[in-house]
Amino acid sequence: MDYLGLMRVGLTELRLKPAEFWALTPFELMTMSGRIPASRPMVRARLEELGRAFPDMQEKSDD
Repeated sequence: MDYLGLMRVGLTELRLKPAEFWALTPFELMTMSGRIPASRPMVRARLEELGRAFPDMQEKSDD
């Protein structure tokens, strides 16, 4: 992992204070810097798509 590069981005480009920088995970820092794109927001259409792809299992009852 390029810690020096992350420090440069965090402290100079993002202008974080040292305490703010060290409180972040590398993933959070890379996301803030745009090196990892943030995930898409969940919308109803995507939720329904996931529901069809991964349906809830129906439990069998002993009636």
